[in-house]
Amino acid sequence: MTINKQLVALSTIARKEITRFLRIWTQTLIPPVITQTLYFVVFGSFIGSQVGDINGISYIQFIVPGLVMMAVISSSYMNTVSSFFIAKFQRNIEELLVSPSPGWVVIAGYTAGGVARGLLTGAIVFVVSLLFTHPTIQHPLLILVFVILTSVVFSLAGLLNGIFAKKFDDTSIFTTFILTPLTYLGGVFYAIDRLPPIWQTISKFNPIVYMIDGFRYGFYGFSSVSVWVSLLLLSAFSVALILVNLFVMKRGTGLKS
Repeated sequence: MTINKQLVALSTIARKEITRFLRIWTQTLIPPVITQTLYFVVFGSFIGSQVGDINGISYIQFIVPGLVMMAVISSSYMNTVSSFFIAKFQRNIEELLVSPSPGWVVIAGYTAGGVARGLLTGAIVFVVSLLFTHPTIQHPLLILVFVILTSVVFSLAGLLNGIFAKKFDDTSIFTTFILTPLTYLGGVFYAIDRLPPIWQTISKFNPIVYMIDGFRYGFYGFSSVSVWVSLLLLSAFSVALILVNLFVMKRGTGLKS
């Protein structure tokens, strides 16, 4: 299969994934936006008015990057895990398995769909945040890098979950018991450096801390951990998940009956 044909296959899968979530936008885009809007109202306006400034910015400004990143993480993850599992359930994935398309094309196509949904949802949430506050942007390039890398990581993680899932319940176990707790404990609503020392140490084992902290640095220019360490870890997670997905795709784990 020539490189041109591989690129055609890649664009076809990516276009299918993007068209899918846009077609059902009331289910894929609106719910996370409503959820994050409620966070802005409850935590930002009501509770935030009782909380003092954090590093010179208001509380509602502080939580904007975290809430945007929450939307990116959940949307990227759910797009790939649900789409890939449905393809397995309906046995559509067999068409890809018997095609000459290499594994990296399938992985890249599904990941592109997850990234597109994550970025679009994050952008909408950010626009909604402007109704409540006016966050500053100091390092736009870093913001773009962090949001893309984060959406790539969770799109790949969702794909891996979709590969191993054997029933619909398996697609939500990781989200319920791992992803959601890690997100809420990832510094969305508080600054890590204001925690007691023991909890600061524990928090640094949470990968989402580095994603949100680096993303927030792009807005306000301060962080609890080194932004370069955050970038390095995100890049390492991306490479590791790509390799794992390639490995299980090549072996046919969870794909071949």
